[in-house]
Amino acid sequence: MSTEPTEAPRTFAQKAIERASGEHDLAPGQIVDAYPDLYMSHTASWRCIRTLERMGVDRLYDRDRVAMVMDHISPAMNAKTAADHQLCRTFAERMGITNFFDVQAGIAHIVLMENGLVRPGQFIIGTDSHSTIYGALGAFGTGVGFSEITAAWVTGKLWVKVPESVRIEVDGALPVGSYAKDVMLKLIGDLGADGLTYCSAEFGGSYVTSRSVSERMTFCNLAMEMGAKNAYVAPDAITRAYLHDEAGVPADGYEVLLPDAGAAYRDVVRLDCSALTPQIAVPHTVDNVVAVDEVSGTRLDQVFIGSCANAKYDDLAIAAEVLAGHRVARGVRLVVTPASSAVMAKASATGVLATLIDAGAMITNAGCGACAGNGGAMADGEATLSTANRNFQGRMGSYQSKIFLGSPATAAASAIRGVITNPAEVLAETRTSRVAAAAGAGRTEGDGS
Repeated sequence: MSTEPTEAPRTFAQKAIERASGEHDLAPGQIVDAYPDLYMSHTASWRCIRTLERMGVDRLYDRDRVAMVMDHISPAMNAKTAADHQLCRTFAERMGITNFFDVQAGIAHIVLMENGLVRPGQFIIGTDSHSTIYGALGAFGTGVGFSEITAAWVTGKLWVKVPESVRIEVDGALPVGSYAKDVMLKLIGDLGADGLTYCSAEFGGSYVTSRSVSERMTFCNLAMEMGAKNAYVAPDAITRAYLHDEAGVPADGYEVLLPDAGAAYRDVVRLDCSALTPQIAVPHTVDNVVAVDEVSGTRLDQVFIGSCANAKYDDLAIAAEVLAGHRVARGVRLVVTPASSAVMAKASATGVLATLIDAGAMITNAGCGACAGNGGAMADGEATLSTANRNFQGRMGSYQSKIFLGSPATAAASAIRGVITNPAEVLAETRTSRVAAAAGAGRTEGDGS
């Protein structure tokens, strides 16, 4: 009989950090040196470059692990930003960094996933807190500061503490008018902004496993708003199809890491979403969440559909479905910022952009846009309904303005009426009018007209 000890069941986070560090039998709370597969830095990559210059360092640990994306201020808004972009371009060319994406590309997270740089099992760090989004493809993604990215550029590693894990099971089928964003707003409201502080959020359940990669991005992106260190959805056939068809990743180009049965979790959270109505975060915190119906009728000056949470193709298509045949209310500005140039191209080819424009939307170039304070600012007393991931005071202009957070469908319905509106109402009205129109057409044909 073998006397060799058996390995204790492990969560995804334990396995991912073990893979990145070369260590074994890691437990939550342990600190190890990990070697990330990818280091993402956005527009402010110039901070890392200037630090290297002050240190007198002119080499990189592995240039192929560096990814730089000029997304937060694109295009440049002044001479200072233009100089920062120029520094990044020059540095990338000099150092032979091929994973450099300029101002036309779009939001870093979406661009990296579209280009096959994010794969299951990887350990990825980025200079953006919403790097948790990479868990939508089964990777361990987490946000770090520019000093950590700079250190990784040079040494290839950084220290990381193994997080506790929380399992989040979402089951049921959503009613008409509710979407993945509503599920996440409900969870954030219930658990609070610090409910998952430094935890690995593992999403599962019948609802989650039936969702597209785009919707899984929304889950993992917004997990950060509960304080999560990283987020994760187990790779499956849906993941494989995205990697092959959308990102061009070969089937043998990644290693899937799955949590073990019997792994230890700090908590298991369960949500039945079968009766979930559209949700909205009201000023000025993301966890200040109520049902849309509780604040319906609140006047709006602007609606913003954008950000890494909800400006993917599916999000724009949902907004277009609600807006089709309608016009944006007089006095309301509808700003739509696609997540990437690829998203914009697809939306153009399928007619989604035309529907949005016909309804009165203004389409901006791909990027972070108003979510990062680049355009879409508000004056004193104004209110915006945004599909972004944060509604902090002053994030979009005046500190005397208000930001509400909702789904693309809620945003579109509210743009039509000029006040916060439950999208189920608009969708029901649209269906009724279409049925009536079809019935009228049938009667006309029967009359021989």
